[in-house]
Amino acid sequence: MYLALLVIFLQCSELYTEERVFTFNTVEIKVQPSVKVKNGAPMSIVCHADISKSTDFQLKHNFTIFKDGKLVFMRVSDKGDVQYKISMARSSDTGDYECTVEAGGKVKSSNSLHVWVTGMTKPILTAEKREVLEGEVVKLRCELPEEEPPLYFLFRKIKMNSTPKEKHVFEPYRNFSVVEFSVEEGDNILQFDCFGRRNVKLEYEITEASNKTLVTVREPFIKPTLNAKPSSNITEGDRIQFECSTVVARMRDIEIILQKNKTILNSVRDEKILKYAAVATLEDSGEYMCKVEQGRASKITKLNVVVSELFPQPILAASMSTLDENKELTLSCSISGFRKANFSILRKNSNGDIYLKNSRNLTMRVNVNDTGSYICKAEVKGIVKESKPVGINVYAPVSKPTLSVVSGLPEVVLGKPLWLICRSVMGTPPIAFTFYKGNEVKKTVINDTYATFMDENIGQNDERGYKCDARNNHSTGRKTSNILNITVIVPIVNASLGSVPYGEVENGRDTAFLCSVKGGSWPIHFRIFKKTDHEVLVYEKSENASSILWHKGAVSRQDTGTYYCIASNRANVDVKSHPITITVILAAWQKGVIAAFVLITIAGAVTLTLWWFLCKKKKAKGPSMEMSGSALATNSTSEKLTRQHNDGDYYSGSGYIEDSENHMKSTDESKDSVENRHSRIQGHPDAT
Repeated sequence: MYLALLVIFLQCSELYTEERVFTFNTVEIKVQPSVKVKNGAPMSIVCHADISKSTDFQLKHNFTIFKDGKLVFMRVSDKGDVQYKISMARSSDTGDYECTVEAGGKVKSSNSLHVWVTGMTKPILTAEKREVLEGEVVKLRCELPEEEPPLYFLFRKIKMNSTPKEKHVFEPYRNFSVVEFSVEEGDNILQFDCFGRRNVKLEYEITEASNKTLVTVREPFIKPTLNAKPSSNITEGDRIQFECSTVVARMRDIEIILQKNKTILNSVRDEKILKYAAVATLEDSGEYMCKVEQGRASKITKLNVVVSELFPQPILAASMSTLDENKELTLSCSISGFRKANFSILRKNSNGDIYLKNSRNLTMRVNVNDTGSYICKAEVKGIVKESKPVGINVYAPVSKPTLSVVSGLPEVVLGKPLWLICRSVMGTPPIAFTFYKGNEVKKTVINDTYATFMDENIGQNDERGYKCDARNNHSTGRKTSNILNITVIVPIVNASLGSVPYGEVENGRDTAFLCSVKGGSWPIHFRIFKKTDHEVLVYEKSENASSILWHKGAVSRQDTGTYYCIASNRANVDVKSHPITITVILAAWQKGVIAAFVLITIAGAVTLTLWWFLCKKKKAKGPSMEMSGSALATNSTSEKLTRQHNDGDYYSGSGYIEDSENHMKSTDESKDSVENRHSRIQGHPDAT
């Protein structure tokens, strides 16, 4: 029974599971009445879930609506759609909306829908003060209470008969902005307004103008008055006095300044009047400005002053501007159409003008130190005027110039430039130096005491001399140097080394080395080296020739090796020859001595061997004589012994034994032969 109930329960569970199958088809979001809604109008965001079910059963839906990724609405419903109602849409409701539905553990989201609430609320403008003084600031606040940042604000300062002044402010995090406008001179009744602006999908939307705010401006002081006494048109030497005054509402931090061409002449603080006096000069002509300042407020008044000339600028004349030393110079100072003045003549100096004479005329004998600029001054009624400077140049004659080579020696290497320098020890600069090659002018240089010239076109056989002359503005004219002759150094060309004999040289013989060059200026310095593990200088010599011969006597085996030579001259270029190899061999007599020594050694060895052999024979002869009494027995025995050892010879010491007679005879003959030979070796001077 229990088993039957279990089966029924499982079948019912399967049927229940099959009945609650569902799936999301779509989730849609839309806005009513449209995606573009006017500001202040009602709108609804509708989210609809289209779901398919296996059977008709109730399903709880969790609806969530997001705006720009932020949650704005949430509801649980058993219906397939919900509405998010907004009674008065504002621009802050503009954005991207999205709906998400969750049911039975399944979630599905709609596509994003952009809603644009067109039009912005009117901004509200307030001013911190409604009445201000010139120089103060007006602080304004513009607010869009129903809008969301980021926002742009535009403030305007409106003045009668002038273009409004604007200020733009970007507010990324708040819906209001605060700015300040300065109140300038001439402002009396000011009007301000503001606008708001936002950016929607790359499009700008701007509000209507805010309320107008009026601000009244009061003057802290009146515009100053500027007067010149006795008049604004006066003559040089007259005394002129300026007066600048104003009327202020509050005597605190008030300042009056008198200026001419941005130069402040005088100033006072916390006073209503400024005075300034001076003796008028031509330089005092121009525009004067009186300026009154208090805080940020300022007012100005201008006055033009004309100063007439009392007398013209004096003129200084010189008898001559260029003259030789020890000549006479006359300076004269004059004023056109005016004679009654106090004149003085001075010389300009960086440390202060040098007074020369209190007169209109000056005559003096000059020297070089009198070169410089001279002026004269004229004074009438306390007005002093200065003439334009007159330049005076006093010249000392140039000394005879000297011409030399910059490097020192009067020579040049072929192919390299020649640098010449021309000097004149005395003479007032500027000095003109002229260089000549032969009689051809090559270059003219103007300098103080010297000049240089480079000649790059020098031939091997160039025999033209050089000279230079120097001249300045002295009347004596030019002076010429002595002629300078230049030696052209030809560099060494192709060094070579040879020897006699060449290659192999017998020991003890003399040999000669010849180092030569194909070209080059004399003297030439020759050096001969031998190569070992390092370079060894074996010979050197300087010659006024293109070659040298080095005799080396009695060479030895130590002289075997590789040799080369280096040649150089004043061109300071070393030219190296190809190397040659010298081998020292034995001389003929040395070879003979060695051969004789070898032969004597061999002969001695042979003689010693033979002598040894004869001594052995002699020792063998004694026992044979003692046995002569029994010769037959001995012979019989010898024959038997001989036969017993086959038919071949029997070697005994240094001889062969055939029979007793032959043995005896051979021994006697050998004895005689040894005695004769011994006597011959002893007679040889080399015998041992």
